[in-house]
Amino acid sequence: MNKAPGKTKMSYFGTSDVDNSSANSNEYEGYQESPNKTHINECTGYQESPNKTAINEYYAYQECPNKTPINRMNKAPGKTEMSHFGTSDVDNSSTNSNEYEGFQESPTKTPINGLQYVDVDAESQNFLSGKKKYENEYSPGSASFGMSVFNLGNAIMGSGILGLSYAMANTGIALFVILLVAVLIFSLYSVHLLLKTANEGGSMVYEQLGYKAFGIPGKLAASCSITMQNFGAMASYLFIVKYELPIVIKSFLDANDNSWYTNGDYLVLIVTVAIILPLSLLKNLGYLGYTSGFSLLCMVFFLIVVIYKKFQIPCPLPETFINITVNSSVSQTNTTEDNCCKPKYFVFNSQTVYAVPILTFAFVCHPAILPMYQELKDRSRKKMQNVANVSFVGMFVMYLLAALFGYLTFNEAVESELLHTYSRVYSFDMVLLVVRFAVLVAVTLTVPVVLFPIRTSVNHLICASKGFSWPRHICITVGLLVCVNIMVIFVPSIRDIFGFIGASAAAMLIFILPSAFYIKLVQKESMKSFQKIAALLFLITGIIVMIVCMTLIILDWIHNAGVSEDTGSGH
Repeated sequence: MNKAPGKTKMSYFGTSDVDNSSANSNEYEGYQESPNKTHINECTGYQESPNKTAINEYYAYQECPNKTPINRMNKAPGKTEMSHFGTSDVDNSSTNSNEYEGFQESPTKTPINGLQYVDVDAESQNFLSGKKKYENEYSPGSASFGMSVFNLGNAIMGSGILGLSYAMANTGIALFVILLVAVLIFSLYSVHLLLKTANEGGSMVYEQLGYKAFGIPGKLAASCSITMQNFGAMASYLFIVKYELPIVIKSFLDANDNSWYTNGDYLVLIVTVAIILPLSLLKNLGYLGYTSGFSLLCMVFFLIVVIYKKFQIPCPLPETFINITVNSSVSQTNTTEDNCCKPKYFVFNSQTVYAVPILTFAFVCHPAILPMYQELKDRSRKKMQNVANVSFVGMFVMYLLAALFGYLTFNEAVESELLHTYSRVYSFDMVLLVVRFAVLVAVTLTVPVVLFPIRTSVNHLICASKGFSWPRHICITVGLLVCVNIMVIFVPSIRDIFGFIGASAAAMLIFILPSAFYIKLVQKESMKSFQKIAALLFLITGIIVMIVCMTLIILDWIHNAGVSEDTGSGH
């Protein structure tokens, strides 16, 4: 094995500067040159040990003090089996260390051959401390194909389904279907880029890919985008509490007055303090992790009710209902049956700009892709892509049905939160009451689950080197809940949450970051290759979508604020 003097390569400890031009040394990860020029033949990762033991069961060899070459590993050209990493189908097109799936890189180096580094972290020490700890940390995935499809469906499905009928009302059926198909294809292509980048970059953590690609700025961009997306999801869940809980209380109490206990703002604060805050203060999620499955079942039930109610609610709707709930951008004068009950296929108005952000918000789940990939049994890139294909297509069908039947039920009168629109028709309906109660329970229990990664990210940014502290834990939790409650109380509509988060964080996570990571980290493909050109065009498309949507949404906010001021002053 030929090595340049003084050069050290430690690819599985977080270095990404592997020289792909070398035909032999790039295959061997984790070695370090010693004064005796020891030859290590086709083994990855050795460590000097006084017990003169060579461990052949996994890829971590211990070098004997007498510098004896280790030759026991047989390696077929271009193919490496890594059973302890849970990999059974490795892409043979890659000839370097980047083809190995299922492990996580660390930016620090670990001492080998007695050399000392000051930046050794606990994870690296556990990696080299023995077989038992190694197997615990790098155990093969255990999730079956079907369970992975279900888990990914849970990650995709959320409150975004409630805003899809509003998007269809402001784009028309045909344009909405075109946009929905486009976002579906873009999301699946983004998953493809993420999986390939994870293999080549050697990391199963979204933020770590950002760090390997662009250093601290890349890690911050990924971390901030994920935090914004989760924060927006948490706000949308509390918006549902604000909208639906007063209706449930009025139904139970048979009250139509505007008492404080039917005020959505007060109820959000009460639910936050009494239920969400105690659950959020738990050190781990525990049973709360199962609420995602319950949420998915609630949304399936909601979809069935939307389809069922389409054939019960008459068209045209009562005139008082039309006058109250019709979109502000649509004229209220044409309320005849021909105009109201005839579906429109192409619609363009001031609210059309919210359609793409609402769709991206509904489909974003990309930070969960890599952890699920790591948990997949007998994982391979092709198998995980098939998991994503089935999950996304399933959610596509659910989204299309919910949007279509919700729109056909209310047409132009549909609100930005579909479930709340039914309250204008029914003062009391047992089926809708059950749906509301189930959705309220699901979103209330999901808020702590969404808050957990946000708190972890904030804690890592401000106190990464410190241990757990209850005062800091409580302060961060309370601070996050105060911020999200302020947003829910003062932001006029859930549409604004869908629009802003969908145009910013969701666009970053679906379009911009995966393509940028791919272009930077996948070195074996030239910039003139079809794959790199496609990724570059995808990156440019994401930037354009984000800039255009954010600009138009802000202009719509400014316009609405001006209209509100004119109305308030009597003009």
